[in-house]
Amino acid sequence: MTTIDPSLYLKNQTSSRTPSPDLGKDEFLKILMTQLQNQDPSNPMEDKEFISQMASFSSLEQTMNMANSLEKLVTNQSVSPVVQYSHMIGKNVSYQAYDQETGAKLDIETSGVIAVSQHEGDAVLELKNGEKIYAEAITQISEPNDDSPATDDSEGSE
Repeated sequence: MTTIDPSLYLKNQTSSRTPSPDLGKDEFLKILMTQLQNQDPSNPMEDKEFISQMASFSSLEQTMNMANSLEKLVTNQSVSPVVQYSHMIGKNVSYQAYDQETGAKLDIETSGVIAVSQHEGDAVLELKNGEKIYAEAITQISEPNDDSPATDDSEGSE
């Protein structure tokens, strides 16, 4: 009696396959091709069904692409305020000054930005005149001039 070697017809199952929970374009096309190859010749798939499946897949793919784009947009919008306002270092900014004791409005002051920091999620600009203001308080941004009194450290100390 002849013995048949099981290694000829049984594959070694040592490697485990982990299926992906996401179906992509390639998987969809493989499934569709398998459907077409194994369909009943006496009752083939109608072209309307085929077109419907392709349209559904295209719509799904576009929705997934849009979701990825929105995720990237949200990530880009959450940039640190320090990074967002760092381009203002060296610029002159004008802002509404207030009296520290009474809270009354004073004149519009202008000073150069020397640093940008963050306080409770908001950008704080440190100015040459010693003031610290929130970025939202800025009314004007300008390039510094060498002869401009706005870059003078004595500005706003009157």
